[in-house]
Amino acid sequence: MIDITRRSRKELDRTIQKGVTLIDFNAPWCAPCRAQEPVIQALDEEYGGRATIATLNIDENQEVAMRLGIQSIPTMILYKEGHEIGRFIGFQSEEKLSSAIGEALQNRI
Repeated sequence: MIDITRRSRKELDRTIQKGVTLIDFNAPWCAPCRAQEPVIQALDEEYGGRATIATLNIDENQEVAMRLGIQSIPTMILYKEGHEIGRFIGFQSEEKLSSAIGEALQNRI
């Protein structure tokens, strides 16, 4: 799992350009975000090498959060080849996120 919080906007855009990428937008003070962390870790272990799993602290990168219209956290956005294909707001189960990533990898979305 990579932390893209301190990366430039260009680097963020480059991260999502190829393949399937799930970005977890969070903040350290957010209790549901902390509860989501083990799920994100498990997804990184499950999909390592086949999909990119990343996190971004919105407190340290408010411009990106505003540009993407993130109003609640945690928010997870699923990208494929640079295009948003799914958005999940609030705590999400590992099964739900894993299913979405799996479908994206199999070209179903």
